[in-house]
Amino acid sequence: MKLLVAVFIAVALEGSIAEKMRFDNHTLYRFTPNNKDLIDTLSNLEASGDPGYNFFSPIRGQNVPVDLLVAPDRVQEFKTLLEQSNVQSELLVPDIQKLIDNENVKSDRLSGSFDWRQYHTLDEINDWLRGLSDTYPEHVTIVDGGVSYEGRDIIGVKISYSPNNHRHTVFIEANIHAREWITSAVATFVINQLLGNDDPEIRHLAESYDWYIFPVFNPDGFAYSHTTNRLWRKTRQPYSVLCVGADPNRNWPYQWMQGGASNNPCSETYAGPSPLSEPSTLSLSSFINSLGFQIEAYISFHSYSQMLLLPYGHTTDHLDNYEELMIIGEQAIVDLEKRYGTQYVVGNIAETIYVATGGSMDWVKHEYEVPLTYTYELRDTGEYGFLLPAEQILPTALETMDSLVSIFKSYEILHPRGQNLVLESKEQVQKDDECCVGIGGLE
Repeated sequence: MKLLVAVFIAVALEGSIAEKMRFDNHTLYRFTPNNKDLIDTLSNLEASGDPGYNFFSPIRGQNVPVDLLVAPDRVQEFKTLLEQSNVQSELLVPDIQKLIDNENVKSDRLSGSFDWRQYHTLDEINDWLRGLSDTYPEHVTIVDGGVSYEGRDIIGVKISYSPNNHRHTVFIEANIHAREWITSAVATFVINQLLGNDDPEIRHLAESYDWYIFPVFNPDGFAYSHTTNRLWRKTRQPYSVLCVGADPNRNWPYQWMQGGASNNPCSETYAGPSPLSEPSTLSLSSFINSLGFQIEAYISFHSYSQMLLLPYGHTTDHLDNYEELMIIGEQAIVDLEKRYGTQYVVGNIAETIYVATGGSMDWVKHEYEVPLTYTYELRDTGEYGFLLPAEQILPTALETMDSLVSIFKSYEILHPRGQNLVLESKEQVQKDDECCVGIGGLE
């Protein structure tokens, strides 16, 4: 009963503030904590969900930089906190609202067209995806990843040029974190390249694998980031009167709540009350289970930081095929840099950025021993952060496509077709064959 009352109040409150939130004079700072007391204070602040502070990067420990958005009425409090520890801060963005206002300036595109000169809404993305099955009926199938808490369809596409590719499946997810708009833009660009680019290397990539691509893994949060709060990160399932949503990339079963996640519903990294508590993660996990051991590569797009990350988030130990993933990844970031000079780093999640558990990639890696598993942290390194201007969509997408070509080229050199690392028993092969006949059309 208490939960129902809380949900009712939360919905009523939300209905009364339907207009878009503004962040005028909210200031983005970068600073480096240098002592345990400051770390503890910041960690408590992050876990509290205090709206005056928005952590663009989590607290990773001493001597690791933090990007923090501070409301104008908290600036003096923030500066005093740093002064007490003799910590200097760098002003990254003096007014975040100006970045929001200039992020998605409308292009002169024809009404109803879909391009990569601006960011698109959930409805625009889904309409475009559905249209692909009409344009490419022999190669594109609309797939149903389930339904979100607010009743939105989680839509993806399957791209297939041969029935023989079903045991060589690539799965790409994007926008599991709502505010990371560049990720769905890059995912839709990859789809367009696989279908329409005549470059021989891209044609080989498209036609050698079955591709399952979901541009928006978190449709409720993504829609909310467009309509109400541009900086929203989580899902939209209420957990208290004032605290809504869980972090869908801390909500997967493997190593759930073993570090880098919060049990506070107000926190940006709230892992949910239990693994797969969010309808979106539960339904998507079921869909991924239907593909099972046929998944040969799992790619997750995030932003920002310019990193190529590999499992795992719970440990710095080099597990599974770490060395091979590093070799492939190091070549990929070299090839990514060639086009525009964009520099990435590559490494294990916990070692390269921070401990983070309950992530989708780690669960898939552990559950199905997937040979190729990477998480991209796309552009940039903090100048714009989550508010990357639309004019950077195409450069980001093009260099990312270059790196994907590189990843699979290196992988195929190490594992010529027929000698891949997918571990399948006879029973699993039979199960996959049975499950995947006529998988998932919406139409």
